[in-house]
This record gives sequence, structure tokens and C-alpha cells, in this order.
Amino acid sequence: MRRQPDYYAVLKVARTATRQEISRAYRALMRIHHPDVPGGSGSAAAGDGTDSGGADSLPEIMEAFAVLRDPMTRAEYDRTLSAPNTYRSGARSVPVRRVQSEQPPLLRVRPVRWERGPWAGT
Repeated sequence: MRRQPDYYAVLKVARTATRQEISRAYRALMRIHHPDVPGGSGSAAAGDGTDSGGADSLPEIMEAFAVLRDPMTRAEYDRTLSAPNTYRSGARSVPVRRVQSEQPPLLRVRPVRWERGPWAGT
């Protein structure tokens, strides 16, 4: 089972960070890790062997910012951090919609048989 990452550690901000601090940290990390920025860890120019995990960390950075920038999702995330993880350990019931077997169509279409009529020969 996938463990929920610590978004505050991904963005390298404190848990008490303001929205402005989160935005600044996100932009700074995107400048470092974005492949389109010259010298970014995903670009070909950064082939100096110092890999800071750009390809793997870029989606994590974007996900962390998406969660922490919105006050409601951030509050929900903070609640999941403080709550014990007992609800994740058990099996979860997933509702499944059962479809009845297909019935034959109401209208049956057959190939058209063309016949010569009295109008064709005259």
C-alpha cells in the first residue's frame, strides 16, 4: 500500500507556512527541477552526474503544491497526518454496478434485397 508522502517535506516548508511561503517554495523548486528550464535537473544540460531526483520529484512537487495551496484540502491533509492510520489497513468495500444480460434488440435489421419492379423495365 502506498504511504502518503509528507507534502511539507517535499516543498521544504514548515507546517505553519503561509500560502505565500508555499507558493514561493513551489516556484523555487520548479525552477530547479523543471526539464524545460536551462540547467534544470530534467534537461540534457544537467548531465553532470548530480541527480537530485528531478524526474521523480517533479510530480511530487506538483501534487504537494496542489494539496497545500487550497485551505480546505490542506486542512483535510493535516487531519489525515494527525489521525491514526487504522482506516487504511483493512479491506474496503467498493460498490459495483451489476448489469443484466443483454436482451435481444427490439428492431431487427436485415440486408436489403433489391428486386426489379415493373418500373425498371419500361
